[in-house]
Amino acid sequence: MITSKVTYVGGLHTESVHQASGAHIETDAPKDNNGKGEAFSPTDLTATSLANCMLTVMGIASRKDQITPIDGTIAEVTKVMYADPRRIGEIHITLTFPKANFSEKEKKIYEHTAYTCPVAKSLHPDIKQLLTFVWP
Repeated sequence: MITSKVTYVGGLHTESVHQASGAHIETDAPKDNNGKGEAFSPTDLTATSLANCMLTVMGIASRKDQITPIDGTIAEVTKVMYADPRRIGEIHITLTFPKANFSEKEKKIYEHTAYTCPVAKSLHPDIKQLLTFVWP
């Protein structure tokens, strides 16, 4: 089954539709690469997908292991582009957890889960993934 359909609509913009849900995502080229920066760029989505993946699998771990939930956790994502060739060189993610009594064991479970999420394991190893965990 097709995952998504992506249409180039012109002006360096694309529209993507998730086939199972009908959800839409729009992209635009970034200002530093001939675009207007009016939406996520494709590389923004890659970096953001890493954070989404980490939070999702940590949520799964919370349910599976019946540990302190992470509801309200915030991920701040910074993408660093390299040149020659132009590519994502680094993704910095700060994960700030809500006020709760996380045990040391839970913290280790969540940190390991973040580092081993499917997107983290799918990105090229040359992309530096720099994570910061902010616990209450």
